[in-house]
Amino acid sequence: MKLKLLLPVLGIFCLSNLFAQRDLSSSEITKVIMLGSGNPNPSPVRSGSSLAIVVKNEVYIVDFGAGLIRQAAALSPRYGGNIKALDVKNIKRAFLTHLHSDHTVGYPDLILTPWVMGRNEPLEVYGPEGLHKMTTHILSAYEDDIKYRLYGSEPANNQGWRVNSHEFYEEGLIYSDSLVKVEAFPVPHGSWPSAYGFRFTTPDKVIVISGDTAPSEKVIEYAKDADILVHEVYSKKGFDVRSAFWQNYHSKQHTSTIELGEIANKAKPQLVVLYHVLDWGASEKEMLDEISTTYSGKVIVGRDLDIY
Repeated sequence: MKLKLLLPVLGIFCLSNLFAQRDLSSSEITKVIMLGSGNPNPSPVRSGSSLAIVVKNEVYIVDFGAGLIRQAAALSPRYGGNIKALDVKNIKRAFLTHLHSDHTVGYPDLILTPWVMGRNEPLEVYGPEGLHKMTTHILSAYEDDIKYRLYGSEPANNQGWRVNSHEFYEEGLIYSDSLVKVEAFPVPHGSWPSAYGFRFTTPDKVIVISGDTAPSEKVIEYAKDADILVHEVYSKKGFDVRSAFWQNYHSKQHTSTIELGEIANKAKPQLVVLYHVLDWGASEKEMLDEISTTYSGKVIVGRDLDIY
C-alpha cells in the first residue's frame, strides 16, 4: 500500500530504477552506458534507445531516445553519480543510427538542455541522410526559445545551442579523434532507406552497436571478435503468438533471440548486450534461455543505467 501511495510522488524516474543499477565494466578507460534500453512502447522502466560511450573523460552519445539527458544526468556527480563525463554540459558529440522517432525524440533535449546547463560550443552530430533537415527544423521550432535565452535576462552563451550536423551516405570511417575511431555500416531495417550500425574502436575496446536491424551479415563482419556487441532483439516466444501481420513486420525489421544467437556464434564477441528489447511479456531469464539454444557465450539483457 505504501509503495502505491509513493509512486505518483516519486514519478517515472523512480520507476526506471526498480532494477538496481549494475556496474559491470572491466576498464578504467572505456565504459558503455545504457541510457535507454527501450523501444517505441512507452515503458516506465525502459527509456528510449540511447547509449553513452565514455572514453577517459569524453562522452559520445549514440541515438537520442526519450529521456536520454536525464538518464545521463542521473550518473553525473551533480545528481549523486560518479561519471564526470556525463555532466550534461560535457555532451558535445553524438551519432545517430537512423531517423525513426524512438531514436530521435530526444534530439531537441540533446541540443538545448546541455546548452542551458553551460555547454559553450556547438554540438557535433553524425548521422544518415535526413539529419540536416531534421536539425534545421528543430532549431526553427525552438527559435523563439533560443532568442529569449540569448537576448533576455538569462546569461546564455551564443554557441552551445548551435549544431554542426554531418551526414554520411555510405559505409566506412565517419569520425575519429585521439580517443575513438567510428565506422558506420548499413543494416537492413525493413524498407527504411538509411539505417546504420556503428563500430567504435577506443584505446582498449571494440564496441559494436547494431541499431535497429533484421539479421545482418554486416553486423557479423564488424562485430568479429569485438569486446562488446550491443544488439537489438525480440523474444521468439512472444513473436510466435503475435498475429501474422505483426510477424511479417517484425521479421523484416528486427532480430529474434534465436537469430541473435546465430549471429553471436559467428561474430564471437566477448559480451552481448541486448537493447531495444521487445520482450512481449517474456522475462529476462526466458529471453536468455531462448538465446542459449543457439549461443553459449556471455549475454546480458540491458537495463537502463547499466555500465559495461
